[in-house]
Amino acid sequence: MRQVLKQWVDPFVVALVATMVLGLVVPVPADVQRVVDMVADVAVAVLFLVYGMRLSTSEVWSGLRNVRLQGGILVSTYVVFPLVGLAVSWAVTPVLGAPLAAGVLFLSLLPSTVQSSVAFTSVARGNIAGAICGATVSNVVGMVVTPLLVLWFMSSSGATGGLSGLRDVLLHLLAPFLIGQVLQPFVGRWVRARRRLTLSVDRGTILIVVFGAVAAATSAGVWAGISGWTILALVGISAVILAVLLAVTWWGGAGLRLGVEDRIALLMCGSKKSLATGLPMAAVLFPVAVAGTVAVPVIVFHQLQLVVCAVLARRLALRSEPSAEK
Repeated sequence: MRQVLKQWVDPFVVALVATMVLGLVVPVPADVQRVVDMVADVAVAVLFLVYGMRLSTSEVWSGLRNVRLQGGILVSTYVVFPLVGLAVSWAVTPVLGAPLAAGVLFLSLLPSTVQSSVAFTSVARGNIAGAICGATVSNVVGMVVTPLLVLWFMSSSGATGGLSGLRDVLLHLLAPFLIGQVLQPFVGRWVRARRRLTLSVDRGTILIVVFGAVAAATSAGVWAGISGWTILALVGISAVILAVLLAVTWWGGAGLRLGVEDRIALLMCGSKKSLATGLPMAAVLFPVAVAGTVAVPVIVFHQLQLVVCAVLARRLALRSEPSAEK
């Protein structure tokens, strides 16, 4: 029985679900929420500092020069995902209503998430350098492209934000990574020899970020007025969207003749959307009365993508080296 549980029940997924439930049911005062947000920011910075120390500079340049992988991530994020979002939002409007359906479309226009894409790529033994480059470029491009797509597809107005998000990407992600790269010649071998350390940082950061996001949404009353049946419908719709993008990125990677490590990076980066970017953008791009409702599909999809990709990353990490070469 224990062997069966160890094979099919991933402790990390259990911890992830428990963290989400905790964020939903435990009231978090505003002062505590600020502390949680600060801890999450520090954890993300430490995560990318560790990645910078772990990766050789040649690997990073190789990731940037991998045109097929980087192009695949951008096309998946800003072409395939929006087209799927358009089709799904049109189809589900009679079920969800126009505001939540607009949220589904808004979700599809967001950049890829950075920290969880890279962390799951690391857990799955994929191309970490390619994932860092791809997810970071996706976010920088998204500061301009996402507001333009919202204006185009959603007939919205007031898309004046984006610089603060770009600043956050540079400050919390790129700066620690570059510092790590400076330290890499001195400590890189030591860090690479301690995979458990990087795995703990990967998973710990994801859990902290998830708790902070769910708790903040709960405190803001995002779930008020949303019925249980509506949430279940959103979960089902999110599952369909995620399944389509996972299939497109995985088999599209095969079509691009990418190696398995690059396919993992494309899978993890091209199938995700950023909650950290989506919520602030919603607040800027939509009136206050609309922003909260539009954000609900983003939150639901974000939690689902974490659970599903945690399972996928775990299964991919267990692959044997011979099969990885096929």
